[in-house]
Order: sequence, then structure tokens, then C-alpha cells
Amino acid sequence: MGLKKKAKVSAEFSMSSLTDIIFLLLIFFMLTSSMVVPNALNLKLPGKSSKNIKVNSTPPTIEIRSDGTFRLNGSRANKSQLVKAVRAEKNKNKSKATIKIKPSPDAANQHVVYVMDLAYRFGIQAVMD
Repeated sequence: MGLKKKAKVSAEFSMSSLTDIIFLLLIFFMLTSSMVVPNALNLKLPGKSSKNIKVNSTPPTIEIRSDGTFRLNGSRANKSQLVKAVRAEKNKNKSKATIKIKPSPDAANQHVVYVMDLAYRFGIQAVMD
């Protein structure tokens, strides 16, 4: 008698469809992430500019030392004094308010970002020196 054996079921899993789906997801997330605009700090780096900006007074200079202390126009200041100075600059110059940030090369990033965030919250342009 010519009985045929049943074909054995293969237990293999094909990865080709899974890699196609992962590739499509990768393309999707790459395209959507480029459309999202990050909420960045308004920071102007010193350098050449096409505009000539005339400043009537010198902006307040905030120095950030390597030990984490702040200096406002040369004198030692704490965080509350910095907030008062930035608020006063904003009230004095309205839309043209600017502060100058001078971090020490060894200053911690958290202190520099604190001053930059302070300028961002008050809508003041910050210039790194």
C-alpha cells in the first residue's frame, strides 16, 4: 500500500516580516521627531552679526565660579539677588533686556543652566562670554 506520511510542521519563525515592521517604525519615529521643535533656551553667542546693535548701558554680568558661587557685576550674589537683578533688567529695558553670562571653565553645568533658565523665564536674551 502506498500510504503517504503527513508532512511535518516546521517550527521555524520567519524574522523577515518582523524586521520590515521594525524598519517602518524606525522611519516613522525619525520623521515625527524631526517635526517636534524643542523648547530651547534663547542664547546668543558672541560673534559677528549682520546687525549693528547699540546698547545704551552695559548689561548686568553674571559670573559663575568653579566653586558654585555667583558674582553679579563683580560682587558676590546669591540666587535670590540674581532673580531681583534679572527682574530689574527686564523692567528697565522691556523687550531689549540682555544679560551677560561668564561661566568659569570649571563651573558646574547646573549653575550655568540655572542662570540661562532664569533669563528664559523672564524673556531676556542671554549672551555667553
